[in-house]
Amino acid sequence: MDNNNNNNNFISRGCRCAPDPQNKQWKVYSPSCSKLNAINWLKNIKMPDRSDSTEVVEVRLKNSHKDFFNAPVELNLGEGDIVAVEASPGHEIGIVTLNGEAARLQMKNKNIDINNTELRKVYRKAKISDVEKWISAVNREDETMYKSREIADSLDLSMKISDVEYQGDMTKAIFYYTADDRVDFRELIKILADTFNVRIEMRQIGMRQEAARLGGIGSCGRELCCSTWLTNFRSVTTNAARTQQLTLNPQKLAGQCSKLKCCINFENDCYNDYAKYLPDPNIILETKKGTAIFKKPDTLHHKIYYAYEHAHEQMILITSKRAWDIIAMNQKGIIPEELEESIIMEEVEENIDMINPEEESVERFDKPKKPKRRRGKKKKNQKK
Repeated sequence: MDNNNNNNNFISRGCRCAPDPQNKQWKVYSPSCSKLNAINWLKNIKMPDRSDSTEVVEVRLKNSHKDFFNAPVELNLGEGDIVAVEASPGHEIGIVTLNGEAARLQMKNKNIDINNTELRKVYRKAKISDVEKWISAVNREDETMYKSREIADSLDLSMKISDVEYQGDMTKAIFYYTADDRVDFRELIKILADTFNVRIEMRQIGMRQEAARLGGIGSCGRELCCSTWLTNFRSVTTNAARTQQLTLNPQKLAGQCSKLKCCINFENDCYNDYAKYLPDPNIILETKKGTAIFKKPDTLHHKIYYAYEHAHEQMILITSKRAWDIIAMNQKGIIPEELEESIIMEEVEENIDMINPEEESVERFDKPKKPKRRRGKKKKNQKK
């Protein structure tokens, strides 16, 4: 395996490159490579001495895998140190990301009870033999993943193995997979255990978690948010798209994970706040020119499109302040001449097809279009 693939495998663990076993410093940890980067704001602040014999440290493993451990104070661990930590069974190799009071505050931020939670232990700082075995385990992950996919296909299992994570001591491998239905992989586990001579653990993940692990480029031209900085997934509904007047097209709203894009939620709160200043769409405006009906809002500009009942083909854009003024006038029995003196006329798109991405199949866009009739032949026939 070439060096580029080796470096890519270690980037998923927050390293800028593969560690060098001959260099005992091993300062390869780079917070900028880590999606779960946590800045230690207390790094240059001297904290009061504690009488505890152990301290809490945060250790990063692969991808989104992070955990807290108890470490003996005499180890004097710092950010970027490669350590051997307790695993089940054997030990795992990870990198210290936070230590001391910053790690305790991080536990509190994640709602973990420090006093009543039993943490696993940090055994030691990694030795040269530990690092060499760790590098060998990481380098086997891609080859193991491709081989396991071939085995799963040969067994006709409807599943996709998207990632493999070897334990640092090469005694266990975790296979992450996605599947639509329940999969009986008992035979698969037996074959994988005989092929790779390790303990096998199968762990099912969702489509969003798979996209976060594999990464990719979104329709915006940037790397996927879930693979670079987004750590928690909020449910996304079509109501958020309707609030922002987005085209309800499955091809545009669906992301790489075939679910609604997470970025639909980013501006939804802003639209909901601005919508509070707009009148109720069910309220009609009475003018001497006719009754005006609510058509659609321009939420961020505090403007609304109305149309008269007798002229549905034209829309009139007015400010929300003007709409509230007309509503107040109507309540007092006053009928204004018209909606606005300076108006902007636009054609209304009738019979807009509202599509629900979760109900409508995307395959309908792949249907061939009906061939258009050629007008040239008719003209020739008329001339004859």
